Amino acid sequence: MPVRRKISEPFGIYFITFTCARWLPLFSITNSYHVVYNGFDYLKSQGHYIVGYAIMPNHVHAIIGFVNTGKSINTIVGNGKRFMAYELVQLLKQQNHENILMQLEQWVNHTDKSRNKNHEVFEPSFGSQRMYKNVEVYWERKIHIMYHLKSMSLEFRHL
Repeated sequence: MPVRRKISEPFGIYFITFTCARWLPLFSITNSYHVVYNGFDYLKSQGHYIVGYAIMPNHVHAIIGFVNTGKSINTIVGNGKRFMAYELVQLLKQQNHENILMQLEQWVNHTDKSRNKNHEVFEPSFGSQRMYKNVEVYWERKIHIMYHLKSMSLEFRHL
C-alpha cells in the first residue's frame, strides 16, 4: 500500500495509483468507469493533462501532468477521490448494494467518523511517482505496464 507522503512540488508529471477500499471491485460492481472519466474531465478543465490511464475493477493507474493551480497535488488527488467516492456511494444506493454500503460504513475510522465521513470508499493514501528523469523512457515503461494491464482491465485509454 502506498505511504501517505506530501508531494512538495506544485506541478509536474506523475504516475498516480489509487485503490478502492480493501481492494473491493467497486468500479465493476457499479459499472462506474464513467466516474473516473468525469474526474479526468474536471482535471482537464483545470488545465491538467491526462497522458494515459488504466481503470481496473478496483484501482486506477494514471499518468497526469499537473499544472500549478495554487493547490497541492495531494489536495487535487484527494478532492478527486472524494468526489468519485460520493458518486460511487450514490450508485451503490441506487443499485441496492446495501451489504457493500454497510462494509464501507464499518471501515470508517473513529477520527473520520467524528468529521462526518460515512463511507471508506478508497484507501486513504495513493501512490505517486514523479516522472522527470528520462521522461520518454519512463513514459514508455509506464504505458507498457498499462497496456499489459489492458488484458485484465475493462477500461484503458492512452491519449
